[in-house]
Amino acid sequence: MTISSIRGNKTYAHVVPFAAFLILNLFMQIANESGLEWAHPDAPWWREWPEQWMYPLQTLIIGGLLAFFWKQYEFRPFKGLGLATLLGVVGIGIWILPTHLFDVFGFTEDNVGFLEHFGVMPRRDGFNPSDLDGEFGALGIWSSTIFRFLRAVVIVSFVEEIFWRGFLMRFLLNPDGNYWKKPFGLASWKTYLIVTACFMGIHAPVDYLGAFFFGSLMYFLAVRTKSLSACILMHAVANLIMGIYALQFGKYGLW
Repeated sequence: MTISSIRGNKTYAHVVPFAAFLILNLFMQIANESGLEWAHPDAPWWREWPEQWMYPLQTLIIGGLLAFFWKQYEFRPFKGLGLATLLGVVGIGIWILPTHLFDVFGFTEDNVGFLEHFGVMPRRDGFNPSDLDGEFGALGIWSSTIFRFLRAVVIVSFVEEIFWRGFLMRFLLNPDGNYWKKPFGLASWKTYLIVTACFMGIHAPVDYLGAFFFGSLMYFLAVRTKSLSACILMHAVANLIMGIYALQFGKYGLW
């Protein structure tokens, strides 16, 4: 198989970037659990906060794959972009509401009870760009922040929507045939339930409720607009707001 034949394969184009993204996430998790992450004052920055270099590296690799397969993606029609923006705001609002209520009602992890299963948790442990302040100063903070937003707003939005809506919704309708003949956004209960469940499954349990509502709204948008671009925009708007909220309120566990 030649490079040109790989680049021209529509299925590879929709699946490989997403698979590579998940594999790199798994690699980061395994590496940290194997002792790469060393939370110690004497640890070098790349071991104390390995996500500070792992996320940028993942962003560059996946961005390269998207560029490699770019001609295989069908972003038209460019319609429903206003609806996509609105649903992005609503969807992420539902997602972050539980952790916001944690602070509003003054919960602690000891008294929140069963509500933790619905995402009512502090969410303060996670990716914090200011970790690099002492090591690199403002340059470290800004570079870390820019790469984190690039990953969340651009890379994640393209990779996930190209796979979930561009590929999997079609594949499930005709897995043994030419699923690419199925139009984008063709509705069925089967694809809604499976795609939404899978979308939930790649997130942490604390995010299941938010992922369910967000995935449902995204499915509605895909069916309503028949536009991959609208789905990508909705995801991008949501992740942009989530990133801003995480930085503003110290909810680093959200992203």
